Amino acid sequence: MSSPISSRTYGILPSGPAGASRVVTAWTLTGRGGLELEVITLGGIVTRILAPGRNGTRDDVVLGFNNLDAYLAGHPYFGAITGRVAGRIGGAAFAIDGTTFPLAANDPPNHLHGGVCGFDKRIWNALPVDHEDGAPSLQLTYTSPHGEEGYPGNVEVQVTYTVTHDNVFLIESEATTDRATTLNLTHHSYFNLSGEGSGPVSGHQLQIFAGEFFPAGDRMALTGLRKPVEESNNFLESRRFGDAIPHLFHRHGDLYALPQHARGELALAARLSEPASGRVLTVSTTNTCLQLYSGVHLDGSLRGKSGAPYAPHAGLCLECQGYPDASDVALRDGTILYPGRTQRHTSAYAFSVDAAPPAGPQRNVLQPSWE
Repeated sequence: MSSPISSRTYGILPSGPAGASRVVTAWTLTGRGGLELEVITLGGIVTRILAPGRNGTRDDVVLGFNNLDAYLAGHPYFGAITGRVAGRIGGAAFAIDGTTFPLAANDPPNHLHGGVCGFDKRIWNALPVDHEDGAPSLQLTYTSPHGEEGYPGNVEVQVTYTVTHDNVFLIESEATTDRATTLNLTHHSYFNLSGEGSGPVSGHQLQIFAGEFFPAGDRMALTGLRKPVEESNNFLESRRFGDAIPHLFHRHGDLYALPQHARGELALAARLSEPASGRVLTVSTTNTCLQLYSGVHLDGSLRGKSGAPYAPHAGLCLECQGYPDASDVALRDGTILYPGRTQRHTSAYAFSVDAAPPAGPQRNVLQPSWE
């Protein structure tokens, strides 16, 4: 039997800081249940997730590329660790304890996903670690210096990926700082349970276990309001995603406020299923929010691992995170990090199979209902 964790050279960076390693390594984690994950040290990017489907078939269910050059050429955060702050900070500035910190407006007029060179573009150190039940586990670490992308504080970040024997992709993060700062990490995979490159996710069924959301303004920055879900973005009952997309705000998706639960306790956030393959993805997290992103800005200009262009809604994101804008004091629970404290979060992406085939005629998942 092959090792449950292995590594190989994925590519060489064309340049880098003097004395720093330019080698990007790919690590493969394989669980006994058949779930297989590949992650590279650039951005902690998950480049591949092979998930079992009905009749034992395995498909790659996340968008991405086959080589380093494609990632270096630019992409919409496929599979990456995003930070220091995932999401948009309105006006590209935030305040802590009366001090304002200006940031790059890399999504004018907002700051998005950590800036011009966020965590998704950094090289992380990787080390296999022991897991209590022997499941393959990889620890990624990065030190973000004071002033990087405008953020205060030297921040030590540790993100551990584990593939459990019952097909759960487990993400555990820890972070400390030497001065007050904001930190809001998320995992940014685009999921398509039919297999990447198979077409839009319109045929997927989505359920989000949240009755409230944080509305955004026209430039997609959050407004600081918290409201009950509306008919357009209510996923408390499972809905066919293609039927919902035309009614979402800018066809994008919202940031949902997850129900209150004990700090540090995993709580159910979302369930995604695809009837033809039988695959089910259940998302749980200790975070306070879940960002739904429909993949609306994919425009067909990027070709993925199978060679197929990634058109709008070729994958969707279910991003476990906190409230991104630290200036909204009443809403920033858990995203402000102070010296002497450790920020810890866990998110679990559990893959399973609905063995029963769908009953009755099914719409072609390759044909979005809004076309």
